[in-house]
Amino acid sequence: MQNDDLKYKIALSLIPKVGHVTAKKLVSYVGSFEGVFKESKKNLLKIPGIGKILANLIIDSNVIPIAEEEIEFIQKKKVVPVFYLDKTYPERLKHCDDAPILLYTFGNTDLNLRKILSVVGTRKATIEGKTFCENLITDLADRGHNPTIVSGLAYGIDAVAHNSALKNNLPTIAVLGHGLDIIYPASHKKLAKEVIKNGMLMTDFPSKSIRDKNNFIKRNRIIAGLSDATIVVESAEKGGALITADIANSYNRDVFAVPGRITDMYSKGCNNLIKTNKASMLTKVEDLEYILGWEPNDKKNNIVQKELFIELSKDEKRLVDILKEQDELPIDSICIKADMPTSKVSPILLNLEFMGIVKTLPGKLYKLVHCYAC
Repeated sequence: MQNDDLKYKIALSLIPKVGHVTAKKLVSYVGSFEGVFKESKKNLLKIPGIGKILANLIIDSNVIPIAEEEIEFIQKKKVVPVFYLDKTYPERLKHCDDAPILLYTFGNTDLNLRKILSVVGTRKATIEGKTFCENLITDLADRGHNPTIVSGLAYGIDAVAHNSALKNNLPTIAVLGHGLDIIYPASHKKLAKEVIKNGMLMTDFPSKSIRDKNNFIKRNRIIAGLSDATIVVESAEKGGALITADIANSYNRDVFAVPGRITDMYSKGCNNLIKTNKASMLTKVEDLEYILGWEPNDKKNNIVQKELFIELSKDEKRLVDILKEQDELPIDSICIKADMPTSKVSPILLNLEFMGIVKTLPGKLYKLVHCYAC
């Protein structure tokens, strides 16, 4: 019974000229996936937007056998289909009108994590572009954001984004422009295997799909729709990365572009995005934090701070214990409680601030950082 249900879901996505918007409308009006294929032409014509041509295509479509073959492939390769009505379907993608009704996934990652970023760019990335991409993703991990990194498994920036995510132990999703029966480019088979270990391969194309240029353009809507923001690292004046940026803008998602010299071929696209207000300029991780409202949570610093805490001097520990008792204190109160002169307390507090254990607030108040206040 479950396979029958899946068979009709897959079949619905295979009907020629029936796009994802129309497919959703058909299910909504008819009431079931199977019903779409068993509905009379007369009733199909009553559905808004369904004319004679589409009605005939639905009635005459011979996609059920193809759907049955796809189920065999899914079961053999342990592919997980995700339908747009499933709880596991990406919530961000649900808000996109042209989102696919069915996704084929291979791997294991939560598609609804709190922070997801798409990173795209030219296949002919420069050393500077690759380095920026690597550093940005490393900085995001170092500052405790741990986002899922989405890209397209292509040469250049895509591959750098996936590899950098893996290097920093971040989940990563590769969105493909073909079925899961192949990997393109073939030289990225090893990378694809690594992605599966800490992320997912995803596509809305069934196996045996023709590898067509337009399919790679279509997949860009998934890259844009899966994430909170799209980052264009490098792009020529025209290219797939700019299409992804345009789609992200149409979804009212944030778009960022890395600026470059006006004479650089692979900075022209990014510079134009910034010039036409289609993207925010991105030069460092703080730009992302500011616009997206992400607060850093530096895990590496926390580890260092905990190690430093063990090595605190007797006087330093006394001041830390005092600040633990109250949320915040002026230096005068700290001196009284510690029974120490200001001339001695002030440099100790300054040293604790350098170590990231204490922070200064307006009004010359002192407070422990969160991990020490616990």
